[in-house]
This record gives sequence, C-alpha cells and structure tokens, in this order.
Amino acid sequence: MDPAIEALFDDANGDLALGELEAAASKYLHCTELDPNFFEAWHALGMARMKLGQYPEAIAAGLRAVELHPKDQLAWSSLSLFYVRNAQIPEAEAAGAKARVLGWGEQLKGPQTQ
Repeated sequence: MDPAIEALFDDANGDLALGELEAAASKYLHCTELDPNFFEAWHALGMARMKLGQYPEAIAAGLRAVELHPKDQLAWSSLSLFYVRNAQIPEAEAAGAKARVLGWGEQLKGPQTQ
C-alpha cells in the first residue's frame, strides 16, 4: 500500500480515538478516494459515519466493504448495525444472518494448524 495512504489512515484512526469524528470520516473518505479497494478504510468510514448519525452514508460504506470482502463476518455485522440505526430492520436481519452463517463456517473449520 502507498505509504501516504497508510499515513492518512493512521491519522484518521488517531482522530477517531480522540473523538474527532468529522475529521476521521473526512480522512477515511479521502483514503477510499485514493484507493477505492481499501477495505479497512471503507469499514472505518462506515463506523465513523454511523457515530455521526449519518446512517445512509454508513450503509453505503458498509455495502462497499462487504462487496470488497464478502466473507468478512465483522463487515456484515457492522452493516447490520448500520441498518438497525437507520430503522431498516429486514435489511439488518439479512446482514446479521449473513454474519452468523460466516461465523458458523469458521466454527466448522475447527482449530487451524500451522
């Protein structure tokens, strides 16, 4: 990954930790503009926007995250939360079910050997 994008992402994480949600969201968005396939930035953008009460924007970011990593249980769980906050219960239930199925799949695999 480009070191400049990585530095911007780290800076956004610092803003988020300090409660500077607008600054964090702006920087995460910039990361996604510089690298549209940066999964972690999309996921973080969704979380920041949810905390800002920008639920439709959080959902859009969450949808992009699950598009990039369709087998990521946390991304589906987050998307479910975004839908709940936006009072889209059927969509939240569907995303939550997807997260549960992915979790069950990991459990069925059992312990990983090295």
